[in-house]
Amino acid sequence: VQLQASGGGLVQAGGSLRLSCAASGRTFSSYAMGWFRQAPGKEREFVAAISGSGGSTYYADSVKGRFTISRDNAKNTVYLQMNSLKPEDTAVYYCTADKTIATMTAGFGSWGQGTQITVSS
Repeated sequence: VQLQASGGGLVQAGGSLRLSCAASGRTFSSYAMGWFRQAPGKEREFVAAISGSGGSTYYADSVKGRFTISRDNAKNTVYLQMNSLKPEDTAVYYCTADKTIATMTAGFGSWGQGTQITVSS
């Protein structure tokens, strides 16, 4: 599966952004989807994941209650709604896809190009 992320940008602390990740292929609903991020000088870290049906979601503790992952299988797209953004959310955000949540969150899936999010204080 090929992935194309969009929606990054510059936002003030407390603001909101929505990322989108469009996937190619006709079997999108069979893939678990997720978002990771990588801040300068830091390792890539898990942000959020969603099952193929959309019925299960998972979040890193650092974003729980502020970020929401969702998907539209008819549009082959996964979203990350980010609210109450903080300067520490500044990073390049990557979408990823794999057949299972476990392998996807372990980083074994397909990756899209990153999109930069910068949160100013």
